[in-house]
Amino acid sequence: MTAEQDKQIAQLLLETKTIALEIASPKPERASNRILQFLLAQGYDVYPVNPGLAGGRIAGREVYGSLEDIPVPIDMVDIFRRSDSVEPIVTQAIKAQAKAVWMQLGVINTQACDLAQAAGLEVVMDKCPAIEIPRLKTLGLM
Repeated sequence: MTAEQDKQIAQLLLETKTIALEIASPKPERASNRILQFLLAQGYDVYPVNPGLAGGRIAGREVYGSLEDIPVPIDMVDIFRRSDSVEPIVTQAIKAQAKAVWMQLGVINTQACDLAQAAGLEVVMDKCPAIEIPRLKTLGLM
């Protein structure tokens, strides 16, 4: 990571208030559940998305079936899906007028990245906010 990339990610994280986390898991051992809990502890307003659990609750938060079901504007969509399943989520993020998409560790899809950037969204790929936030705080960027 360059210093400029660090600054851009830090700025995104500082400006972000609402996060849709797709696909959220109710299982505490799953990474998406741990990251959801972490983001809530950091003060973000997190909206779990899981079509199979819509209407239920994860970490005390209502679960939504899709991004379009979330009743507030979303700043960032945090994506926990296989790389080949990312494009439809990016398309939904664009429709929902999200400001950014964040693809978790191991999630790499350059076509989805290009699609998001062409629509004006910021993109972070192959990174985890639970790693980046403490690292950027240590660097004094957050």
